[in-house]
Amino acid sequence: MSDDKLNQTGLSRRSFLGTAAVSGAGIAGAGLLGLAGCSNKSEGGAASGTAGSSAAADHSDYVGPGELDQYYAFNSGGQSGEVRVLGVPSMRELMRIPVFNMDSATGWGRSNESLNILNGNITPETRKFLQDNHMRCMPNGDLHHPHMSFTDQTYDGRYVYVQDKANNRVARIRCDVMKTDKVVEIPNVSGVHGLRPQRYPKTGYVFANGEHIIPITKTDSQTDPKDWWAIYTAVDGETMEIAWQVQVDGNLDNGDADYQGKYSFSTCYNSERALDVQGASGNEQDWVVVFNIAAIEEGIKKGDFKEINGVKVVDGRAAAQSNYTRYIPVPNSPHGCNASPDGNYIMLNGKLSPTVTVLDVHKLDDLFAGKIQPRDVVVAEPQLGLGPLHTAFDGRGNAYTTLFIDSQMVKWNIDKAIQAYKGEKVDPIIQKLDVHYQPGHNHTTMGETKEADGKWLVSLNKFSKDRFLNVGPLKPENDQLIDISGDEMRLVHDGPSFAEPHDMLLVAASKVHPKQTWDRNDPWMWQAAVDQAKKDGVILERAANVIRDGKKVRVYMTAVAPVFSVPQFEVNQGDEVTVYVTNMETIEDLTHGFTLDNYGIALEVGPQATASVTFTASRPGVHWFYCQWFCHALHMEMGGQMIVKA
Repeated sequence: MSDDKLNQTGLSRRSFLGTAAVSGAGIAGAGLLGLAGCSNKSEGGAASGTAGSSAAADHSDYVGPGELDQYYAFNSGGQSGEVRVLGVPSMRELMRIPVFNMDSATGWGRSNESLNILNGNITPETRKFLQDNHMRCMPNGDLHHPHMSFTDQTYDGRYVYVQDKANNRVARIRCDVMKTDKVVEIPNVSGVHGLRPQRYPKTGYVFANGEHIIPITKTDSQTDPKDWWAIYTAVDGETMEIAWQVQVDGNLDNGDADYQGKYSFSTCYNSERALDVQGASGNEQDWVVVFNIAAIEEGIKKGDFKEINGVKVVDGRAAAQSNYTRYIPVPNSPHGCNASPDGNYIMLNGKLSPTVTVLDVHKLDDLFAGKIQPRDVVVAEPQLGLGPLHTAFDGRGNAYTTLFIDSQMVKWNIDKAIQAYKGEKVDPIIQKLDVHYQPGHNHTTMGETKEADGKWLVSLNKFSKDRFLNVGPLKPENDQLIDISGDEMRLVHDGPSFAEPHDMLLVAASKVHPKQTWDRNDPWMWQAAVDQAKKDGVILERAANVIRDGKKVRVYMTAVAPVFSVPQFEVNQGDEVTVYVTNMETIEDLTHGFTLDNYGIALEVGPQATASVTFTASRPGVHWFYCQWFCHALHMEMGGQMIVKA
């Protein structure tokens, strides 16, 4: 229907789309169609908010020129494989951190340093795959869930952990330099999806969910899904090595960990063991799996595991009746799994049910001891609206849940939801706010820690439709900033973002302490260059050397604006050439680069850093190299030549 016809009927675009959504074939049908919109009428008589210009009239999100944001937002890059760093409340993009992607600007995925990280802990099968396909590294990643390391239930600013659903990897970003420092491939899994760090006493483990069921042993049938399983993985957050795995029933979805360091959780769908969407949505109930960390550690210690592809795997399937896991029934296809900052509750978001199931974590000891039944752990199950996906918190006893089908954010009170579950006539819903459109994850400032401050909430919406200038069939996503500091939610900012960012971490700026320049005494990124230079008798900080070693040539140079210490070098066609560049600038924000024309090479070299690249000099002739990061009034003159003799 055209906008003119909509106007003639008196319907708004939102009202029209909302009518279409709720008239679909049930909740599941509407969810599959991805229909946008909702009525401005609120469920249950609660107040409904809309996104008018008056909501942002006080410009509470404005950060003036020269002023700094109060929070960092680490935004997952989805299929781009990177992490974007934003400032909040301005929502300005500050930096992009390449992780699982190949990045033209920085040379990530091309430089020796990045390849050492990307390929440092991969399985033999993947290494052979790369060799067979003449690939330097896996060229893509699907990065979903950034989460920061914890100490004593709050962010400690050291690391951000992320996962790659497409290629089954977990990576770690060092927050002091905003660079990826470790990547580990997870064997025995398909589709590493949910990821959460342990909160207490610190991030000992990073838990990663294997979403898809697959055969994991040689005796499992390759064609019968009755022999296929999902795997839950614990990665050591300090060493980035796999500590243990748990074999479970059902497709693992999202997860979280408690505030006591005793339990972790994962929502599960597909109790039917189906291989298509219709079959996987048949049962009325699926479950959440609760993992008993101490019991699993004790089982590993006692040798109660099978070693599969070099990893210790304990049996946590329901049929095993072990003390490693418990299965708590919840409405079918649960999605988000979120721990409240008071440490008392876990919220399990219904997706195909209008409910959020609330678990009391303090009842889990009795559950594992066999004193109560699984559903006795449930203390609330409020009906919030169509398509609950994820829940965030303000630290004042309120929760905020995204309603995917209704395109709304609903604010509700946890205590009132518990009272209503006991039969008291109270309405836990405080407010519903229209968002644009189809919200997935949402996050509040410091909301996943004991220091949740209830100032800002971001709704990460999967569709933007008419919210921005048209850029063609592929639209941006829409990250909307909501002020939650008062009694009512107020939408104050729309922020377009590319390639399904999916999830976001909001941390106070005071928790993160990035360096201004690299530390030459901490050469973890370029340690291989240090070792090779030592063998060649070269001092990287004063290098201007060309070392010939048969068909291998190593070129060492420094970069100080506006010159490279080696302005020209010669090699023979077919030589293996490695170029090492050390940036000797001592002040911040003076990055150099090394781009070599016609060889597909571009390196970022930050102040006091060393970067290197290895290639075959297969193209004879004169090839200029230059600094691609503008650094000096004579920046254009900062270059040199590689002469390749046939």
